[in-house]
Amino acid sequence: MENNREKRLEIAGRIYDLDAEVYQTLGSGLGRVFNDNRRACVEEMAEQLCSQTKNHVLRSEIALIGNMARTIKNKEDRARVMSKYNDILKQVEALHTSFGSLDILDEDLASLNRANLSGRFADGSHLIICIGRTYGCAGTDIGFALADSLKINYYDSEIFADVLERLEADKDSVQDHASFAHNQDLNKSLGIVKGRTLKERLREFNRYHGLSKEDAIFFNQSDLLRDMAQREDFIVMGRCADVILTNLHIPHISIFINAPFDLRVRRVMKLDNLNYKEAVKFLKKLDHRHRSYYEFYTGREWGNSVNYDLCINSASYGIEGSVKLIERIISQHTKR
Repeated sequence: MENNREKRLEIAGRIYDLDAEVYQTLGSGLGRVFNDNRRACVEEMAEQLCSQTKNHVLRSEIALIGNMARTIKNKEDRARVMSKYNDILKQVEALHTSFGSLDILDEDLASLNRANLSGRFADGSHLIICIGRTYGCAGTDIGFALADSLKINYYDSEIFADVLERLEADKDSVQDHASFAHNQDLNKSLGIVKGRTLKERLREFNRYHGLSKEDAIFFNQSDLLRDMAQREDFIVMGRCADVILTNLHIPHISIFINAPFDLRVRRVMKLDNLNYKEAVKFLKKLDHRHRSYYEFYTGREWGNSVNYDLCINSASYGIEGSVKLIERIISQHTKR
């Protein structure tokens, strides 16, 4: 156990130092991911590396370092930094307490797999993959692993909030109530916390120039997606990105990931330390919230297969198998 802690501290130190190196190499940019003193940051990261319920935060922070590293213009510097980044990811994976270690694979369903999909992605466009998913299906793990495998940027709700904040957006305007992020209190998802008062709603109405807070969030994210699509390849988790890009006539691939409800319940029980009754209530609450949010802003039915290029039952493939399936489809119909 002590050896494992020493290993986690070593990896955490490498992450901290890589963040500093990326910042120094860029010379200027959006700033460092870790701004506290080295010892405090390394200790916190070491704890996150062994926590199934907290390591998603570190995953987003590592991905943000990788995103910034890919903007380094000098090829030699970029190759050196990305080599260190890839080595760190391998070390994290080897801990067996890290991202995606709790798989969703169902062997019975996996034995029935058949991949017989076709399509075409527009030549000359940036590769943009929009992934919608139900909570507990390992969709976020799949998206992160796919971005790393394709060597493209990865954006989830936490990175969106961080990027908008770094671009001097109002911090309150990027707190997405429909986020999948764990930093939302589980009590909110279980319906324990009360909603906003009339006074708070009126204050938000004035603050966002007549828009609701939710509308302001949506339009901020839409603008950011449009700008990103003009300059980079990336994977984006949720954010109604598939419909936003469709309305902007920007080519992209849309994917929806789901898994049987009972498997999602079992996975959430382990990830969030909930009993069966709590996990069922939690998932039903989140499913309703995400469906309402998506359908309100898009006019489409959330999870309906006709609205996506590809729908995946992650229980049939698991995390690694899902990534390989998507890669195989992309490699057949895109020029990289």
